[in-house]
Amino acid sequence: MFPTICKIGPLTIYSYGLMIAVAAIVCTWLLSRDARHLGISSDTISDLMFWIVVFGLIGARMLYVLLNLDYFMPNPLEMVMIQNGGLAWQGGLIIGTIAGLLFVKKRKLNLKTMLDLCAPYVALGESIGRVGCLLNGCCYGKEVGWGLYFPIHHARLHPTQIYTSLGLLSIFVILRWYQKQSESSTTGSVFVLYLVLASALRYFVEFFRADHVEILWGLSIFQLVCLLLLLTACYILLRFVKPKK
Repeated sequence: MFPTICKIGPLTIYSYGLMIAVAAIVCTWLLSRDARHLGISSDTISDLMFWIVVFGLIGARMLYVLLNLDYFMPNPLEMVMIQNGGLAWQGGLIIGTIAGLLFVKKRKLNLKTMLDLCAPYVALGESIGRVGCLLNGCCYGKEVGWGLYFPIHHARLHPTQIYTSLGLLSIFVILRWYQKQSESSTTGSVFVLYLVLASALRYFVEFFRADHVEILWGLSIFQLVCLLLLLTACYILLRFVKPKK
């Protein structure tokens, strides 16, 4: 793997951080392009993405640290070493969404429209970010004879980073297709569909990962959170999402 891309004097460029930056730039550009058709300025989208990315990363790191306190308590400086990997998607989703909701409220934008507009690009951004996980060697899978060889782990493992990246890319394609079905789509349903698909994907990929501990019914804490998100998404879909007239 290639956790470090290069060093330029005192500056070190890490693959993990680089792919997160690429994801943010690509998604901001594509989202700005779509938003112009709705009369939303590029500056508004740039500001929105900034807050979502920053607080999403903070939330993802916080949840990961909380779930791995046995490691981080004796090594407190590692809590801020995000370049070494270690983000929990669920924490990023929750805190990033809250930050986005507060921004939308402050700017007096239509909430459901913004959720639907952003949902596909959240999936795309995560897909690109998982390439950083692959290069970094984190979020690794269980050992398997035919798997991808990870020098950092000295073993052939399930390439769960690739599974997740391709799955999220597929979710992006599905959501973009669904977005364009104006006659059958419902306001707010694109975001809810993202929650359903992304939670289901993470739930099943988790069975092949080796970096988490099973805590209940043979499931990890991340799978339990995914089930909670999935049930919440289904409740929102049935209770609040109304068809367009």
